[in-house]
Amino acid sequence: MTSGSALPRVAALVGPHGSGKTTLLDSLLFLCGATSRKGSAGESALGTEVAIAGCSYLGDRWTFLDCPGSVEFQQDARNAALVCDIAILVAEPEPDRAVMLGPILRFLDDHAIPHILFVNKVEGAKARLAETLTAIQEVSDRKLLLREAPLQETAGPGATHIIGFVDLISERAYRYRPGEKSERIPTPEPAQTASTSARQTLLETLADLDDHLLEELLSDIVPETAEVYRLVAQDLASDLVAPVFFGSGARDFGVRRLLKALRHDVTSRPGRGARIFKTVHAAHTGKLSYARLWSGQLSEGEPIDGHRPSGLYRPAGIGLTKTDKVGPGEVVALGRIESLRTGDLVGAEKTSDDWPASLPALFCLALAAGRKQDEVKLTAALARLSEEDPSLRFEHDIDTNELVLWGQGEIHLNTALERLRSRFNLEVAGRRAQVPYRETIRKAVSEHGRHKRQTGGHGQFGDVHIDIAPLPRGGGFAFSDKVVGGVVPKQYIPAVEEGAREALRRGPLGFPVVDVGVVLTSGSYHSVDSSDMAFKQAGRLAVSEGLAKADPVLLEPVLAVEIAVPADYTPKAQLSLSSRRGRILGTDVREGWRGWDTVAAHLPQAEMAGLIVDLRSLTMGVGTFSWSFAHFQEIQGKAADKIIEQHKMTIAAQ
Repeated sequence: MTSGSALPRVAALVGPHGSGKTTLLDSLLFLCGATSRKGSAGESALGTEVAIAGCSYLGDRWTFLDCPGSVEFQQDARNAALVCDIAILVAEPEPDRAVMLGPILRFLDDHAIPHILFVNKVEGAKARLAETLTAIQEVSDRKLLLREAPLQETAGPGATHIIGFVDLISERAYRYRPGEKSERIPTPEPAQTASTSARQTLLETLADLDDHLLEELLSDIVPETAEVYRLVAQDLASDLVAPVFFGSGARDFGVRRLLKALRHDVTSRPGRGARIFKTVHAAHTGKLSYARLWSGQLSEGEPIDGHRPSGLYRPAGIGLTKTDKVGPGEVVALGRIESLRTGDLVGAEKTSDDWPASLPALFCLALAAGRKQDEVKLTAALARLSEEDPSLRFEHDIDTNELVLWGQGEIHLNTALERLRSRFNLEVAGRRAQVPYRETIRKAVSEHGRHKRQTGGHGQFGDVHIDIAPLPRGGGFAFSDKVVGGVVPKQYIPAVEEGAREALRRGPLGFPVVDVGVVLTSGSYHSVDSSDMAFKQAGRLAVSEGLAKADPVLLEPVLAVEIAVPADYTPKAQLSLSSRRGRILGTDVREGWRGWDTVAAHLPQAEMAGLIVDLRSLTMGVGTFSWSFAHFQEIQGKAADKIIEQHKMTIAAQ
C-alpha cells in the first residue's frame, strides 16, 4: 500500500455532543507527536466553535477540524465539513443514540463528502457493536463497510469487553495495549468464524459496486489484497460506502489504525482557489480568515483578489505559526482582509452554487445595551459575531422598535451574549422579543375631523368628513375620495391620506391598525388658513376618533410551521403543537428522509418562543422546523385584555 495523496489533507471530526470528538483529536495529535501530553487539545476546545490543529503522520501533513457537536453550533461544523477531504463521524456505542447521527449523515451525503465512521468509547460499551451498527445503518443512506471485526473477552456474567480487532482485509489480529501500539496476535479461534463472515460481507458490499470483483466472488476466486484496498479507497472517495472503525480516543485504542486508514484510503478532493470556511476576530492579530487552499500557492505579501493579507498562518499543533508560503491542500489563516466573508471563494471564478445558505433562524432574543452610549458599539459587535457565525443574524424590528438577535437556540444566543461581554466589554440584557400584534375594526363608521388654530399670523384650518370601513383580512390600507364641488381642494387630499396613515400607526388598543379603508367624502377649507399640515391633522383626528368607535379588535400573527422529526417522535411533536394553541394541518412523510415525518401546522407567533428547545428535548436533539408568516387572526376576551395591558406597561416604561 502507498499513501493516497502526497498533498496535505484535511479531516473534519463531526458527531453529536458527547461522542468524544475532542478526546479523539487529543489522541490523534498525541500519537502524531503534535502535542507532548494528553489533554492539550481539550484545553483549547470550547465546544462551541471549530478547533483547528495541524500535524504530520509518517511524512503526510494533516489538518484536523474538531467540529462542535451541539446542534446549536452546527453552522461552524457544516462550514468545516465542506472543505475537508474526509469527515470522521464519531459515534457512541449506544444503539439508542444512533438517531442523532441522521442529520449529520444526510448533510455529508447531500454534499458528497466522503466519511468514515469511528465508534468511540468501546471500553465502556453496554451493547454489542453489531447492534450499534444495525441502528446506524437505519439512519445512513450509504452502506456501512465494517473494516475490522472486534475481539472480545468475557468480563463477567453476561458482559464482554472489546480487547482488540481483526483487520478484515489483511486478516491480521491485534490486541490493544494501553499507552502502546496494538500487539499483533494470532486470531483467536472463537473470533475466526465471525471475522471470516464479516470479511465476506465486506467483499460482497464492494462487489455490489464493482463487476470485476463480483465475477471473482462468483468464481470462488480470492481477490488480491491490493485490489480490495484499492476498491475501498475508490468507493470511499466517491461517497459510496462509509468504512467503519472502532476504538477509544481516551485510551488510544484503534487510533493508530484510524490514522493508517486515513493515510492510505483518503485522497485529496478536487477544488479550485481558496475557500473561506471560518472567520475569527482575534484580540492580537485582528481579523483572521481561515481558508482551505484547493489549488495554487500563496506567498507572504502576495495580494489575493486585490487584497494583501497582513500575514499567513499555518495550523501547528493546537496553535498557529507564521509562514511565508502555503501550497495546495493546506489550511491557512489570512490576516486582516476585511472584505472577506465566510463562504467566499477567492482566486477562482465564483458560481451560483458555491456555498450553501446558512441555517435558518429558530430562536430569538430582544437585546438592550446596559449603557445607552453603547448602542452603536453593540451594533458593530453584533456585526462581527454574525460574520464569525453566519447562523447568527440581527435586525431592528420596526414593528416593536427592538434590536432582535436570531440564532439556533437558547444556548447559542446566550453564548453570543457572553462573547459580547467578554470580548467587547458590553453589558447586554436579552429578553423575550415582543410579538408584533395588530388591530383592526369590525364595523363601519363615519367621522368628522376639524383642525382649527388661530395664531398671531395665518391660522390653521382643515375640515374633513370620512367613512371608515373594515377590509378583508390581508387587505392592508386603502384610501380614496368622493369629494365633489371642490369642498376640499385637490392639493390637500394627499395630506388627508398622510394623516390617516399616521393615525393607523397606533390604534385605540395601542397597536398598528390594518385592513381598513378610508374614504374622504366631504369637508371645507379656508382660503387663507388652510394648508397641507392643517388637512393632515384633520385627517389624523378623524381617523383616530373613528377607529375607537368602529369596534376595534386585537389581531395576533399566526405562522405556518413545518416540523420535521423521526417518525417515532411524531405523536410527541403533534402534542407539543396542540399544547401551544397550534392547529395541525396534516402529517406527511418527509421527502428524501427515510423514517422521518413532517407535521404542518398554524401556530400563533406568541407560542413560538422555546419551541425549538422543547422539540429538541423530545427528539434527542434532531427535531427541527421551518416557519413563515401565514396570517393574522382575531384574539378576544381575557387573553386580549392581558396583551393590551402588558403593552401599555411596556410603552409606559420606555
